[in-house]
Amino acid sequence: MTDTQAATPTLCRLQLGSELRQIRLKRGLTSTQVVKKLIWSPSKLTRLETGENVTVEPADVMALCQIYGVEQEAVDQLKEYAAVTKTKRDWWQSPEYRPVIGPGPKAFLGLESSASVLHTYGSEYVPGLLQTADYIRVLHQHARGRCSDEDIELIVELRLRRQEVLLRDPRLRYAVVINEAVLLRQVGGPSVMRAQLAQIMEAASAPHVNVQVVPFKAGVYRAMNGAFTIMRFPDSFAIKPITYLEHLAGNWVLRREADVDSYEEAFNELRALAPGPQESLSLIEKAMEEL
Repeated sequence: MTDTQAATPTLCRLQLGSELRQIRLKRGLTSTQVVKKLIWSPSKLTRLETGENVTVEPADVMALCQIYGVEQEAVDQLKEYAAVTKTKRDWWQSPEYRPVIGPGPKAFLGLESSASVLHTYGSEYVPGLLQTADYIRVLHQHARGRCSDEDIELIVELRLRRQEVLLRDPRLRYAVVINEAVLLRQVGGPSVMRAQLAQIMEAASAPHVNVQVVPFKAGVYRAMNGAFTIMRFPDSFAIKPITYLEHLAGNWVLRREADVDSYEEAFNELRALAPGPQESLSLIEKAMEEL
């Protein structure tokens, strides 16, 4: 049985959904057959199997287990996952953050906080886990819809707290590739950028953080269509990797194995094109000197 004591609600929702889906498929049942038996809407089962619900009712898990003929030991484990979603709350679900967290970012926060490995490509701006407070402020002063000063400060607080995942034990393994354009774009002017580049270098000094810069001279590469993050989860939880995309029009979570594999290949290409960590740090230092 998987230990859920230290698991986040998001991790338990994902594991619960993954296991229930696998059990359904092994029993040879379609989602349509299941929802007809339970008189559920199709979307209810879909949300449960993809881990999209904030909480999961143990009674719903029991109902599914009865249909699937699940053994008691497995039932107990599945009910424990559901219980975590009912009794624990992730820190970003605090009421003060509600005004600045939409459904897309909320889903991302849950996934990010649960991951054991993050692979991130930053194409236009410094990835969130490496941003300074001033850099965050400037970005959101120019964001779509223009945030109020109060909301911007909440966003700053939220993003800085996100960065605590880099300090947890066991530590998240974080590999990030940054487009050279990110280093040269003066977000907030020279002083803000100098502090931001110094922050990246400081983060890169940690043994579990790997920072590379893909230079202009690398030419064309397949990831040029935008930023993305690939998330992998602890081995003790049988959850497949997920890719998260964030663009002006919205946010997407890709779960299909072929899609995730495609982004992993693109990330591996980026790492091969970019110089190693030490040479990449030299590019960051050069950018600081030219400010």
